[in-house]
Amino acid sequence: MKKLLFIVAFIATALCAKAQVNIQEQYDFNREHLTTTLEMFNMDKWGSTFFFTDIYHPTESDAPTGYYTEIARGLNFWKNTALGDLSAHVEWNGGQFANNAWLFGAEYLLHSEDFRYTLTLEVLYKTIAKADQDVPMQFTIVWGIKDLAGIKGLAFSGFADFWWETLVWGNDKTSCVFISEPQVWYNIGQHFGCDNLHLGGEIELAYNFAGAWRKELVDNKGFNASPCLGLKWVF
Repeated sequence: MKKLLFIVAFIATALCAKAQVNIQEQYDFNREHLTTTLEMFNMDKWGSTFFFTDIYHPTESDAPTGYYTEIARGLNFWKNTALGDLSAHVEWNGGQFANNAWLFGAEYLLHSEDFRYTLTLEVLYKTIAKADQDVPMQFTIVWGIKDLAGIKGLAFSGFADFWWETLVWGNDKTSCVFISEPQVWYNIGQHFGCDNLHLGGEIELAYNFAGAWRKELVDNKGFNASPCLGLKWVF
């Protein structure tokens, strides 16, 4: 209950601050369940804040089961200098089926003059609770394209993470983990006076990623692809 109240309070604060907030409802065809995602991005004079939480809804349960959250802060006190696109980065990841992780490092933003195209590169020190790591590092890229192929309201965005974490499946052991979630959304609501509504989805591309909402349901060793389809409401 406390976690739910925290999420509600966080979203209410973001809305009052006129941050970019959205809620997504997507159906995962591989895991056969719905995922609710609450997402927020806000820029201020000291940098930027990004937050999301996934809440899983397995079909055999009458209530949500499992959650995963990330909170990231970019710190930039030198926006009007030659290094204005370079920021310090601090991040926390964790959830019901994920060990807590702290990340510290730097991010660099590449963008077109009108910010229609953006690409963020991150180099981070990563420490994961209760996990063995050959190299405590993570490399991340985040991208966004507005009006893809000249189509108004069509957006292509996503991220890709690569890090080192020792994972064991029986007698097999791996240390490299990769996950990427490309998303495509179309502002379908623009055609009937409801610009908040978007139709689209994502595909989770993962290698040795053990982040399923219930690990016993999915063998995450090696490469896995999980397509999702859903709706997004942008506040």
